[in-house]
Amino acid sequence: MYTGYFEEIEIGTTTEFGTRTVDQDEIIEFAEQFDPQPFHIDPSAAEDSVFGELVASGWHTASLTMQVMVENGMNDSRAMGAVGIDELRWPAPVRPGDTLTVTGTVEDKQPWSDELGLVLARTTVTVDERTVMSMVGRVLVERRPAETQ
Repeated sequence: MYTGYFEEIEIGTTTEFGTRTVDQDEIIEFAEQFDPQPFHIDPSAAEDSVFGELVASGWHTASLTMQVMVENGMNDSRAMGAVGIDELRWPAPVRPGDTLTVTGTVEDKQPWSDELGLVLARTTVTVDERTVMSMVGRVLVERRPAETQ
């Protein structure tokens, strides 16, 4: 998605970044450190929750999404970091054994500075075609140097 310079990125481009399966131990480990709510750390307590079973923290889902994106393209891109996330949503829970599929679509872009452009890209995370997370990243992307335009 961000492999080229800002000027080469086209609105509407969709990138399939890859997948990542989540297991119970990592759900508990992440939650114990960062989001220790009972339905994230205790399978028995989770049975009595609105979810009826252990579920991943939304923050864990967001972290795994970033891992998939970085390992499958962003490290080799002209993305220079992000200045925020809009519309972060977790419409369905992630359960142990779920395989996350991460897809990004460029929704808009605009100049940021002489060196950078701002790309608004919607990231959608699905499990069996059910959306479990969505967000719009505000990503800074390197612009083509003036002498090569």
